[in-house]
Amino acid sequence: MFSSLLRKIGTLFPFRFQKIREINRRYAKPRIHTSPGVSLALLFLRLYLIFLVAVLCYKFVTIIR
Repeated sequence: MFSSLLRKIGTLFPFRFQKIREINRRYAKPRIHTSPGVSLALLFLRLYLIFLVAVLCYKFVTIIR
């Protein structure tokens, strides 16, 4: 269902999605080198963000019930 909605939106705005794909391809590989400490900190922040989104979704579901 969700993928069909995305396909319909994609047919309405194909040039915009093409531009987004082009930008994503250009910046897929980082151009700077990071130290192991920075990489670890970014990994921690990414995991923390996923945790916060999960808590937010859980709270949303419990409020709806």
